[in-house]
Amino acid sequence: MITLTDLLAPLTTELRRGTLTLAVLSQLNTPQYGYSLVQLLEKSGIMIDQSTLYPLLRRLEKQKLVTSIWDTEQSRPRKYYQISNYGIDIYCQLKAEWEKMNEELRALLEGNEQYGSD
Repeated sequence: MITLTDLLAPLTTELRRGTLTLAVLSQLNTPQYGYSLVQLLEKSGIMIDQSTLYPLLRRLEKQKLVTSIWDTEQSRPRKYYQISNYGIDIYCQLKAEWEKMNEELRALLEGNEQYGSD
């Protein structure tokens, strides 16, 4: 028998996955390397594994939403990512779409108060 936890975990992951692109883009207005980005997101309550973050950053770079540059001045080279001008345009549109969907979903969920809340 599938437990509530077994069912809820993948559904929560699926729900979060859709918001990670928006969260990451929101933090790249200044150059960030992977670990610094993880820390910024965690300060806001967005938990993300590096094994999830780096493929996402590579995809965003391939889509031209972010640019990257290697800093080899330090003893340990770091790849810094920053949102591109095109990425800013896409971010603004995604943010507006998310806000619209959030309002619609909030109205829908408030209409179902008979289920109760935690």
